[in-house]
Amino acid sequence: MRTIDFSPLYRSVVGFDRLAGLLESAAADAATGYPPYNIERTAENEYRVEIAVAGFRPEELNIEVKENLLTVQGRKAANDDQRRYLHRGLAERNFERRFQLADYVVVTDARLADGLLSISLKRELPESLKPRRIEIATGESKPLIEGEAAA
Repeated sequence: MRTIDFSPLYRSVVGFDRLAGLLESAAADAATGYPPYNIERTAENEYRVEIAVAGFRPEELNIEVKENLLTVQGRKAANDDQRRYLHRGLAERNFERRFQLADYVVVTDARLADGLLSISLKRELPESLKPRRIEIATGESKPLIEGEAAA
C-alpha cells in the first residue's frame, strides 16, 4: 500500500495546512472502497452523489452536513434470524463515507431507489459574490454607486 508523506509541504508553505489536510483525508478515504459511489455533474452548478447501498433501508442510513463536510453513514440493524447462506456476496456491513464540499454547496435532495442513494447538491453563490455590471460615467454625470445617496 502506498502512502504519501505531506510533511515537506508543511515545512515549505504557510497557510495551506487545510489543503494538505484535505489531501491526506482524500488519500485515507481512497483506501476503503466500500461502498462504491459516483459523483456526477448534472448542470453548471449542480451535482449528484450516488452511493450503492443495496440491502439498506432508509432508517438505516444517515446523511449529515457539518462545516462543508457531507457524511453518509449506514448502520445495519442486527439480524437475529438464523439464515443459512450457501454463498454470501452482498456486503451488508456498516460504513461511513465522507465528502468535502466546496464553499456554498448545499444538499438539496436525497433519495433511495433501486439500491442507490442519490444526494443532489447545488452551489448557491450569495448575491455579493455574483458578478455585477458597473456603469461607466461620462464627463458630466457621476455614476451611482450602491450604498451612496444620489446627489
